[in-house]
Amino acid sequence: MNELYLHISETASTNVLMKEMLRKSALPEGFVVHADFQRQGKGQGSNTWESAKGKNLLFSLLLRPHHIAIEEQFIISQVVSLGIKNALNELNSDEAASFSIKWPNDLYWHDKKIGGILIENTLHGRIINASVIGIGLNINQEVFYSDAPNPVSLKQIAEKAYPIDLVLNAVTSNILHCYLEMSPEQVRKQYMDCLYRKTGYHPYQTTGKSFSAKIIDIEKDGRLILENRNGEVRGYYFKEVEFISS
Repeated sequence: MNELYLHISETASTNVLMKEMLRKSALPEGFVVHADFQRQGKGQGSNTWESAKGKNLLFSLLLRPHHIAIEEQFIISQVVSLGIKNALNELNSDEAASFSIKWPNDLYWHDKKIGGILIENTLHGRIINASVIGIGLNINQEVFYSDAPNPVSLKQIAEKAYPIDLVLNAVTSNILHCYLEMSPEQVRKQYMDCLYRKTGYHPYQTTGKSFSAKIIDIEKDGRLILENRNGEVRGYYFKEVEFISS
């Protein structure tokens, strides 16, 4: 086993496995747990993540962002999603302009979801001791059976298969570049530049009510700022507002 890499054929969840490993030893920053299949892959909240065995990229990455203030921890989500988006651009440059980040951290191709992120932070006082970042990317799967409304894979987009290790290396290297080499201001600006539905009015829903609005800003704590057609501006945290599919 590489000191920064563990590959296993199957596990319940790479995030769960990494957190179990962290309880037993002090894993180094940049450590990766990569699985061919997850029995209990999770998305945000109660969502599940469908993935055919050996077809997609399923892994967790460990960061130790001690320098990031707790109230600004959303920057971790921005770093990771931006790094993945940049990796997708490298892997399929013909469609680079079509990849985007759907707030807060889903990866999209046009109106279809190609990947998602689940970040679990552990705190030590006022310090973020560890960030366990679970990433799922649809790479070579061609048929999806779950009730997810809009999945797509890199193979469906590019009409060719990709070696999973190649994608893993591209994703991890781009995330670490954003994390280590870019300032928070650079990350926030680039994140805003590649947001899904970043311009114009689009349909949203909150507490059962639908409305049309445009994205104005995203605050440091991750709050999405929308302006409706009447000029009213309001902020929403994750799960307080939903994008309505076109």
